[in-house]
Amino acid sequence: MISPHRRREIIDALRRGTVPQQGLDALAVGTERYATAIGDELDGVAAGGAGFKAVRGEWGSGKTFTVRWIAELARSRGFATAEVQISEGETPLHHLETVYRRLCERLTTSDSPSGTALQTVVDSWFYALHDDVVSSGSVATDDSASLLDASTTLAEQRLGDVARRAPALAAVLRAYRQALADNRVADAQGLLAWLGGQPHVAASIKRTAGIRGDLDHDGALAFLGGLLTILRGAGYSGLVLVLDEVETLQRVRRDTRDRALNAMRQLIDEVDQGRFPGLYLMITGTPAFFDGPQGASRLPPLAQRLHTDFTTEARFDNPRAVQLRLPGFDLSALVEVGGRVRDLYAAGASDPERIRRVCDDEYVRILAQAVTGDLGGRVGVAPRLFLKKLVGDVLDRVDQFAEFDPRADYELTVVDGELSDVERNARAAASVDEIDLDL
Repeated sequence: MISPHRRREIIDALRRGTVPQQGLDALAVGTERYATAIGDELDGVAAGGAGFKAVRGEWGSGKTFTVRWIAELARSRGFATAEVQISEGETPLHHLETVYRRLCERLTTSDSPSGTALQTVVDSWFYALHDDVVSSGSVATDDSASLLDASTTLAEQRLGDVARRAPALAAVLRAYRQALADNRVADAQGLLAWLGGQPHVAASIKRTAGIRGDLDHDGALAFLGGLLTILRGAGYSGLVLVLDEVETLQRVRRDTRDRALNAMRQLIDEVDQGRFPGLYLMITGTPAFFDGPQGASRLPPLAQRLHTDFTTEARFDNPRAVQLRLPGFDLSALVEVGGRVRDLYAAGASDPERIRRVCDDEYVRILAQAVTGDLGGRVGVAPRLFLKKLVGDVLDRVDQFAEFDPRADYELTVVDGELSDVERNARAAASVDEIDLDL
């Protein structure tokens, strides 16, 4: 069952032409082929292991949808998740301190949305440490100062090697705990921001922890290890970290691209070597990134780690392999998703039966065929636009206007301004005059 609030979030996202953040199991078509293998890998990570998966597909094949579906599956199993969009300007991959900062900004749990989860996780960890100290009976429960000292000492013990590699992490956590105990809220928030990799934290706040400067590239990896320790100590199964759209690395300067590819190789090796227990790392990219000359192939050690045999039929792809190949939508899958969206919309409509009657399966198929036809028959790039049109142009009008009949009153129109570059390139030209020739 989908709650009214979640249903509204899903429909609103589709109306805007974006992938919903949650509730994706209601729309998932074809993901059942991956569910068992992904579930087994998550179980292994929850048991103290680590994992890596690359999701491969052309634009429009559902990469973002798939990784968000996996993230939602992981949250239902007690994981925290974070989705980081890789881009040269906002989040360059070779600046791991920036990747770590985005991770903390987008950290999400089943009970804490993105942007607030870091504080919830850290506070939960300290509560768990406090309970462990009390349960041990080593400190009197009415001695608040001793309880604070004992829980701080236990925190550093639990951090173990991480605290030795990154003493600033332990120092900031200690100062944060003390600031909360002293009711210095502003100092606590500033220290938490520094812990999350934020720059420009006031020097006066950093002095309370005895630290200087900002988090750097090498420190980011140690802090990631510390965050994983905190998550598991707070009762979470681990962290699913998604690095989305790594194919953008193909469009940056050569030296920047080479550093980014090496950073990716370093991350994968750290996962393989067991440095990050509790981490399930995922990347998404196009086939051109994985196989092309400007992508992973530029760094042979990375290409070797990512290589997967796709010479067999797609229906025999191994979901346990390092890469998942998304085959993209065909028309029947597009119609099935459209039917699910129609039924989800109808569940919250004023007249559900009218929605299902007027927008029956046959009409959903007609609209799907019209959208894919306008995009040159390329079903793989059609899902986003199709669902946007279905919700915003058809279902909304059927719900609001009793006399509206999409078969008689609606004609599909698509303007270039609402299309992505890939959709625009796929769109069928109405005449030879619309075909640009580079002469």
